[in-house]
This record gives sequence, structure tokens and C-alpha cells, in this order.
Amino acid sequence: MNAIDDMIRLLKRLPGMGEKSATRLAYHLIRTDESYNKALGDAVSTIKERIHPCPVCGCYTDQDICQYCSSESRDRSLLCVVEEPQDVISIAASGAYNGLFHVLGGAINPLDGIGPDALSFPALLRRIEEGSFKEIIIATNPTEEGDTTALYIRHLLRSKPDLVLTRLASGLPIGGDLGYADKLTLARSMKGRVKL
Repeated sequence: MNAIDDMIRLLKRLPGMGEKSATRLAYHLIRTDESYNKALGDAVSTIKERIHPCPVCGCYTDQDICQYCSSESRDRSLLCVVEEPQDVISIAASGAYNGLFHVLGGAINPLDGIGPDALSFPALLRRIEEGSFKEIIIATNPTEEGDTTALYIRHLLRSKPDLVLTRLASGLPIGGDLGYADKLTLARSMKGRVKL
């Protein structure tokens, strides 16, 4: 095995990276400026030392507390519960939400051996008890595992009638074509329809 094959093999382990993409990226790196490759290598080799979960919400950060938890401008009456740290970035980037976040670290999936004990539900309950939240937005993925997790959260919070629980709407994407939508997406869109 030569150095290029080794690089391609390592790149293929990245999510969504197939043989062709890994090969294209490896050859791109060969042609790229050496200082960039060194900076990239340093960033990759030290990422686990520099980045850690926020002790408050679980989002990745290189600070003591993440930018969302430390921000005084965020609405502290709203808490958005997500599965993974990258979900925080997606929701924050939308500009449609300015509250706080809580990362569960996955979704309940008994087939993969992921039960409630493997996720950060105790920290979520502690935050809700100690905070002054008015609404909990459940933003788990619209999958069986995400739905199961959302139902579990509803079960955990059943003794808090003053707390509003909401779930992200799901359905057809903007610009979507009904002819290409799957049955589940169409069913969710029909159930989640709004008045004009």
C-alpha cells in the first residue's frame, strides 16, 4: 500500500465519503499548498484536545461554556432539545430560534442498545428544574428513534403542566414536489397542515 492508497483509505472512513470522493480529495491535497496541509493536519490531530462538550448543554465548544449558554442575548425561557451537537448549529444558523439548547447525545434506539440511560436525560431534567423555562421545543429527527425520544421526553415532563411542550413541524420542504415525496412525509404534512 502506498501513501496515496493509505490517505484514500483513511478519508473513506469519514461520513458520506465514498471511494471517488476520497480519491478526489486525496489528489486535491497533493496539489494543495504545503502550509495548508500542515495547518489541516494540526487541526485534525489536536481537535480532541481543543474541543469538548459544553458542561451546560452538551454542544461542542473550545471555551469553558459554549457561545449559546454564555450569551446574555438568548431567550432563557426557551429550551430546544436536539439529538446531536451539529443539530444546534443547523437550528442556530436558521436565525429562527434565539433560545437555549440541550443536546441529548443521540436518540433512543433499543435495536442498537441505546436506551434512556445512555442519553443526557438527567441533565435535561436538572436544567428544567433549575431554570425558568416556559417552553421545551423537542427537535429530535423525524424518525422512529426521534419520535420515540420525543415521546419519552413528554413522559418525563408529564408532571409539569405549566411547561409548554412543542415538537418541530415536519413535512414537505420549500420548493418540494409532491410527486417526489415519500408517504410518511406526505402523511406528516397532511397532519401538520395550517390554516390559511
